[in-house]
Formats: sequence, C-alpha cells, structure tokens
Amino acid sequence: MSDITIRNATLADAPRILEIYAYYVEHTVITFEYDVPSLAEFEGRMRAIMQKYPYLVIERDGRIEGYAYAHAFVGRAAYDWAAELTIYLDHDVRRGGLGRVLYEALADQLKAMGVLNLYARIGYPQAEDEYLTKNSAQFHEHLGFTPAGTFHNCGYKFGRWYDMIWMEKIIGEHRPDQPDIVPYPY
Repeated sequence: MSDITIRNATLADAPRILEIYAYYVEHTVITFEYDVPSLAEFEGRMRAIMQKYPYLVIERDGRIEGYAYAHAFVGRAAYDWAAELTIYLDHDVRRGGLGRVLYEALADQLKAMGVLNLYARIGYPQAEDEYLTKNSAQFHEHLGFTPAGTFHNCGYKFGRWYDMIWMEKIIGEHRPDQPDIVPYPY
C-alpha cells in the first residue's frame, strides 16, 4: 500500500513541479504555453500564488506525483469569492485517483477561506487528437463541475486550433452580507 501525503508546496519543490509541467508544455495542449518557463520564472509564479492561495503537492512514497493550486479568477476585488483552479499530475500516474484526492483537498482549503465559486479553464478539442482529449473536462464533470462557456478556436498550438471551455462548481452560499475571504495561511 502506498503512502499518500498532501502538503503545501515550497519553493524547494519547484524543480520537480516544473518537471511535471514541462511534459504538458512540450507534448500536449493541456496548457497553451509554448515554452517551458525557467526555474526562476516558475518560482516567481509560485511565490505570487502563495501570497493568497493554496499551492498543494501530492506525494506518493515521498515522491511528488502532482500539484494543484488556486489563483485569482479575474483579479478584481468583486471576484474575491471565485478562484480558478489548476492541476497537473505526472503523466505516468494519471487515472489512479490522485487527481481527485488532490483537487478535493484544494477545494476544502478554498472553502475554508470563504471562496464560493471554483472555475477551471480547459483546452477542449473539436476532435480528440494526440495532443488533447476530453479527459480534463470529463474529470471536472466527475467532480461536480458544470460547463459555463465555450470559446471557439481561441488557442493555437502544434499547428492546430483548439477551443477552450470554462467549467464551474459552486461550493458555498452566496449572501448579501458576504464576509471577506481569508488569505491562505502559509
């Protein structure tokens, strides 16, 4: 039986997290990023997210197998109760249940902060190919996300056009006297 741990990411984890992400940049349209960022740039991205939101890693037997984080949905104060989520697993460990466990842990942390709406921005193929399938949308749907919108032919990578969809999940009650969210404690 494997030992599974979810914990806060640290900058010391950045090389392994970047290694996981690099596969998706170089071989898929799961991210529309063309070039793998430098370690310094990636650490800067992590630092910015960690100022307010959770950035989690999942380990199996002491090895980081994936990561997930939340970040500002739009970046204006009126949207503080909404967060966009991102998740990546090592490409060799997908479909083993780690993604669900990690995403649910992230949602629990966000709910504790007072976040009410979760959003996922997902590359979506008009026809599945070697770079992009509908797996991410199906994963989110399985976790209770519903479609919120489609942007047609908005992403271009590997010489092909791809759609992008937004999916959402409501995890809290919307009130007229909504308390402020509490930044994630690190």
